Amino acid sequence: MPPARADKQTVCTITVNSADEKEVFRRHLPESKYRFVELVERDRPDWLGSACRKAISCDVLIISGHYDGSNEFFSDRLEAREFLPVDELERVSCSNSCPGLLSRLKEAYLFGCNTLNPVPLSSATAEIVRSLVREGRSLKEAEKHLRALNAEHGGSSLDRMRQVFKDVPVIYGFSSMAPLGPVAASTLDRFFRTNGPGEIGRGRTSSRLLGQFAPFEMAVTQGMTDEDPQADVRRDVCQFVDDRLSDAQRLGFVHKLLQREMAEARVHLDRIQRYTKALEDPARQTSEVTEALGTIARDDATRMRYLRFARDADQPAVRTRMLRVALDLGWLSAEARWTELALMLGELQARSTVGVTELDLACTLNQEQDLDGAFNRRVVPGSPLDDVPHAALRACLGSAEGRARTLQGLVSPDAADVRIAQAYLRHHPITDAAELRGIAVDIVRMPPSEAQAYALDSLGRHYVSDRVILEMLVRLFSQTTSPSVQRAVAGILIRADRRTLASPKLARTLLKDRLPSPAGDSMIDALIRQLQSP
Repeated sequence: MPPARADKQTVCTITVNSADEKEVFRRHLPESKYRFVELVERDRPDWLGSACRKAISCDVLIISGHYDGSNEFFSDRLEAREFLPVDELERVSCSNSCPGLLSRLKEAYLFGCNTLNPVPLSSATAEIVRSLVREGRSLKEAEKHLRALNAEHGGSSLDRMRQVFKDVPVIYGFSSMAPLGPVAASTLDRFFRTNGPGEIGRGRTSSRLLGQFAPFEMAVTQGMTDEDPQADVRRDVCQFVDDRLSDAQRLGFVHKLLQREMAEARVHLDRIQRYTKALEDPARQTSEVTEALGTIARDDATRMRYLRFARDADQPAVRTRMLRVALDLGWLSAEARWTELALMLGELQARSTVGVTELDLACTLNQEQDLDGAFNRRVVPGSPLDDVPHAALRACLGSAEGRARTLQGLVSPDAADVRIAQAYLRHHPITDAAELRGIAVDIVRMPPSEAQAYALDSLGRHYVSDRVILEMLVRLFSQTTSPSVQRAVAGILIRADRRTLASPKLARTLLKDRLPSPAGDSMIDALIRQLQSP
């Protein structure tokens, strides 16, 4: 593609959702001064690389798409395949592999929710304070350092966009919810009709544009510079994505990072884990990578510090992830990792309180039944471990007793117990038809309550085709005094195999026996419409 004439500015657009914003810019910016280039090439996954190979250089960049708040811009259209990972923008920004694309950029417009949200996406936790104290700092110094780490490495969307768009004078975005495309377009149209195009591409903040978007909390910032207090953080981030570096060089950086204070390694855990997990054969088999991994594996001092930190992690999920990194780096064998996980799960089992998060973790870790039987021990009736949450945790780890106790919790009058049983059944649904029928009978016999509605929701996650169960549910719909129970029954019937039920008769039953509900019964309405349709 030929370079733009000196008197023209290039407006690059990345449209992964609606083109509303782009079209307003195109309509108001004169062709004599601005040329538009859409970087997205439909049905071509390497469209950003294609733009780089064409030596496109942007003065203004407009990105339009829903933003998930941390990782990518995406579309809400089912047929759309295009998306924009922020990792890819980081790679382009850090690698100098596409020097022209962003090098002369004056303004970036990020039309997506939370693109400049200053709230950290994650924060370092209390295990960092304990680690810093172990490494010789006073408690006061450790707490101060923790606050500094959170400020520097919190990884807010604002920080990440400033890192991506290094040295860009003006970056517009939104600190919370952004307006939808048509609303943003009409707001832009009012701005241009009032002010004309004179404030676009100057590299200076437009107070008038901010004023037009004030109801939507538009924010503005500028890209990081080499003198920025967070410049060192950006340099570390770039070590993970700079494609001029070999895998051996990246592993060397990971090793140096792990040799720093464990607190600093902890805040980079996401990136370390993504990189080590992605490092697979044949890359692992090259002599350079083998040597780099061997150097890390032989570093016993750093290994011990790392594992001590991992075992001290407040959150079991963080501990699990750190143990996986230790496996990938050669600090733990597969058997040693399972031993560590079993130790952690034993500690979870000994806690006085177990919640859905711990339950999901245990079930996920034991997907392959590697830990079956590890906690298949008897529990003293009435003891603190004889509640439904602890039983569900044992069930996730292969305990037959725990599973039976958990299924009892599904028909408990305590809604909290029912929610725990729901969480367990998401991982281990009932597959035996007779057992499912028995559970359904017990659920139908429950008194009308929030707990019964939750139990019905859990039953509905199973594909119900049993005529006996379906007929019981229809009778329950007619007899219950609870609107929420009726809605839950309708939720099961709308997903069930209704070929065994007479649709016209069922529709008449629903219309005759439905209870008035101030919350509305859209599920019941949808079921009736479905039954009445030819």
